[in-house]
Amino acid sequence: MTSIVVLGSTNMDLVAFVPRAPARGETVTGREFRTIPGGKGANQAVAAARAGADVSMIGAVGTDEFGARLRAALDSSGVDTDLLRAAEGPSGTAHIVVDDEGGNAIVVVPGANGTVTTLDHGDEALIATADALLLQLELPLSAVTEGAVTARRLGVRTVLTPAPAQQLPPELLAATDLLVPNEHEAAALTGIADPHAAATALLAHVPEVVVTLGASGSLYAARGREPFTVAAPRVRAVDTTAAGDTFVGALAVALGEGRPVREAMAWASTAAALSVQRAGASSSMPYRSEIDEAHDSLTGREVDAV
Repeated sequence: MTSIVVLGSTNMDLVAFVPRAPARGETVTGREFRTIPGGKGANQAVAAARAGADVSMIGAVGTDEFGARLRAALDSSGVDTDLLRAAEGPSGTAHIVVDDEGGNAIVVVPGANGTVTTLDHGDEALIATADALLLQLELPLSAVTEGAVTARRLGVRTVLTPAPAQQLPPELLAATDLLVPNEHEAAALTGIADPHAAATALLAHVPEVVVTLGASGSLYAARGREPFTVAAPRVRAVDTTAAGDTFVGALAVALGEGRPVREAMAWASTAAALSVQRAGASSSMPYRSEIDEAHDSLTGREVDAV
């Protein structure tokens, strides 16, 4: 079983389902409201655990009711929360509007996540036990960078999701083994709209890149190798929240198990396709048996060189 540590955020997702998202100054009537455990870090942790990894979480929840629920949700998915801190005050929240096309708009309020500015006692020892460290940008950059640099020093593979999109310090990029942006984040990092050209540009900073392309699949680029794309299964999306996190968690598991990159990306795409057919973030994420069954039933998948 591959071992994964996630250094990242935990948020309670406050989700409103609407026919369409409101324009500025406009009020629309929603048809449903839910509170669902989320946060990019916690989402990736749950995705990896359900996909078959041994997963531990480093981060923080608040001392409010949401904090207890967030910890319980991670525990129930098999994620080790021994080093998940309790910070005085509110937990992080994400305020999400989901439209009838499955698209979303999100406002994140960091809460307890903002207190994680550095690694704490025991964090380095836990990272040393991992095959991979998963990182995102919903914690302060100081902690994310320290985590990546520590993992690099310990010989642990670092997988960074650069979201929410922002410019990254050179020392963080230098300690990143695999960068997994979506096409919008790749454009924000490089100033290049075309994802293929953006991926190539990113190789000046990191050795491997996987750009997620939504319904169009994913793109792989690496130094000294020909890039390629992997198609995504065709499904009807209900809610795309956390599809990218599902992909990253499953991808990390597949790579940790030694699968070839193409196969790992295809398997992760199947996991993401299952997640978008269900509402919610962590609540939508499939278990390994579901991923295997759906993946085995797919035929005619194409992998095209670009």
